[in-house]
Amino acid sequence: MMSSNANTTHSRPQKLTLHNGAKSHLPFTEKEYHNRLSRLRQWMNQQDIPVVVLTSMHNIAYYSGFLYCAFGRPYGCVVTAEHCTTVSANIDYGHPWRNSIADNVVYTDWRRDNYYRAIKDLTGNAKRVGIEQDHLTLMASNLFTKYLNNPELVDVSQATMQQRMVKSEEEIALITSAAGIADIGGAAIRAAIKEGTREIDVAMAGRDAMELAIAEQFPDSELRDTWVWFQSGLNTDGAHNPVTSRKLQSGDILSMNAFPMISGYYTALERTLFLGQPDAESLKIWQANVDAHEIGLALVKPGISCAEICQSINQHFESVNMLNYRTFGYGHSFGVLSHYYGREAGLEIREDIDTVLEPGMVISIEPMLTLPDGAPGAGGYREHDILVVTEDGAKNITGFPYGPEHNII
Repeated sequence: MMSSNANTTHSRPQKLTLHNGAKSHLPFTEKEYHNRLSRLRQWMNQQDIPVVVLTSMHNIAYYSGFLYCAFGRPYGCVVTAEHCTTVSANIDYGHPWRNSIADNVVYTDWRRDNYYRAIKDLTGNAKRVGIEQDHLTLMASNLFTKYLNNPELVDVSQATMQQRMVKSEEEIALITSAAGIADIGGAAIRAAIKEGTREIDVAMAGRDAMELAIAEQFPDSELRDTWVWFQSGLNTDGAHNPVTSRKLQSGDILSMNAFPMISGYYTALERTLFLGQPDAESLKIWQANVDAHEIGLALVKPGISCAEICQSINQHFESVNMLNYRTFGYGHSFGVLSHYYGREAGLEIREDIDTVLEPGMVISIEPMLTLPDGAPGAGGYREHDILVVTEDGAKNITGFPYGPEHNII
């Protein structure tokens, strides 16, 4: 049923400008954001695309500085040759404007589809509009077509991903600092491990240590999204298994996964550990995975392709009859991403990725073997280091030690 004041809602504003307070300190300089926008606009000009509508958390954050909290509402960033404007929900009030280099338009809830009307006002009568096809739902894509007067919708997701894959000096500095904070989390996790302690207790120790370190080292940043997955026993079989309240037992295989998040930028520390001396079969599997890890670390350099690195690690696992226990690719990119947004799929160490490494790329080496419950040495074994590709090689920015010599507790 419509309320009695339904007609009056149409006289209320469909969009607002809310410059509440002063601009906040962003994770990067204005020059950094303008360089990113300049590269995007250069590509837009080459492709004859007068306007791009970004909708993903990672791209809006990358080009404007604003990392949104959707909670079921749509967000956007409209980029033209002259302007960059975020489009946000009224529930956030002035926060999106403060936390970006961009202009901002707020859409209201007073009428259905005000978001699309606000986008239309910014795109004008453009006949070609760039969109992120890998992010828009069919419903959203159809509404863009409807409200933007049926333009040609051109995918920009691959081009923006290619831009994000090569990091600037400012990005590398932030990622390097975050890797150090991951090491702090790892130390806190290791110190909390003891028989009878729950997974959740160990995870909280690591998360708290990292959040405190972020607050100290990046006092102007938004403190959000830092987390730990700490897994034990059977729960180590999947890399992304959630934390439980299971109590640690002597002889357990353990998996440490520490993820400090700074302004949407992801870093990670992942290690295999054992509580008590592992048996001979477990040590054999663990060592095979450590050997694979070291093979990968030695191969990262400019000029080698992701597929070539993958093939070399595959050959190692074939030689020890363990390739069938591999569960996913051997590494991935870093940047504006998390476990619920973003991915730079063009920089993953897999057989089907032929991207050639170049200076400025940041990539992990992350082999994992999983043996099923009941098999000798059952569990998930994984090591993870972050490498910055340099002009003549790579710099490993992960400091926490790996392997049986260091991580038997």
